Amino acid sequence: MKAVGYLTALPIDHPESLQDFKMPVPAVEGYDLLVEVRAVSVNPVDTKLRRNSANNSDTFKVLGFDAAGVVKAVGDSVSLFKPGDEVWYCGSVPRNGSNSEFQLVDERIVGRKPASLSFAEAAALPLTGMTAWELLFDRFGMHPDQSQAESTLLVVGAAGGVGSAMVQLGALMPSVTVIATASRPETVAWLRQLGVEHILDHRNNLYDELTRAGFTGVTHVASLTQTHQHYPALVTALLPQGKLGLIDDPAGPIDILQMKRKSLSLHWEFMFTRPLFGTADMIQQHHILSRLSRLVDEGRIKTTLNVHLGQINADNLRQAHHMLESGKTIGKIVLEGF
Repeated sequence: MKAVGYLTALPIDHPESLQDFKMPVPAVEGYDLLVEVRAVSVNPVDTKLRRNSANNSDTFKVLGFDAAGVVKAVGDSVSLFKPGDEVWYCGSVPRNGSNSEFQLVDERIVGRKPASLSFAEAAALPLTGMTAWELLFDRFGMHPDQSQAESTLLVVGAAGGVGSAMVQLGALMPSVTVIATASRPETVAWLRQLGVEHILDHRNNLYDELTRAGFTGVTHVASLTQTHQHYPALVTALLPQGKLGLIDDPAGPIDILQMKRKSLSLHWEFMFTRPLFGTADMIQQHHILSRLSRLVDEGRIKTTLNVHLGQINADNLRQAHHMLESGKTIGKIVLEGF
């Protein structure tokens, strides 16, 4: 089967940073699904692994997490899916990724693809939708289907993939006011298209921006990028007993003692934790993807696909990695078919 991978961690401008190659179709066992990959999207984690993770092998390492495709075969422990089912999923760090014609993935982290979306449209959502869902509802303890106390959610770096999903999930909760940050006319326009009313400029001090917008503080902050830069302002902006969640890798240490006086709490979100450690609740990712699929088909969540780069091959994936490393992408980058 065709695949794209790397042998050595290299800058994306190097022609061997990602290469086309062929490998055998893997065999299913246990909870495995063998999925024929129809479309993938590219995430910042792909670029981080390619740049920083030594392969330590003379065989290609295949990257790629988001995927939408069709089940071709199932392992003997599989009970949730059958051949022919259309699925979407985020994959797992230790296993070979979705940049291949066929991929093995554990059924417990797979959901049924939304019927209303094409494979390309669906591939844009799983990883970012899962990350946004887990941060809001697992880490922050918000409730997507229940009334709750009035809350204010600040999403820093909201025009990226996770932010684009999070502002939509936040809007599903009528008691939550969503405030997003962006810095360019095109990112502001993207967020307006997603229905965001309150948008701040993260080139400025975010507490000052909040004050100018008429807010005295926020109860929750989802810091999706540049946490180290914004951290002092975020601590100031959070109301007593507020919650700070982050997904990025801060460029330097952050002083959590600044959070003590207000009894603030810090929450990490890494959506690979459940499959990476085989947690007892790993099947929750199947349930989350199933709920996201229903929300899409009900018209309450939109795809975040913004750029379609064509076929899944090394040239196009290098272009996608280069775009992501620029730090200026909006929504998600998708590739489709071999």
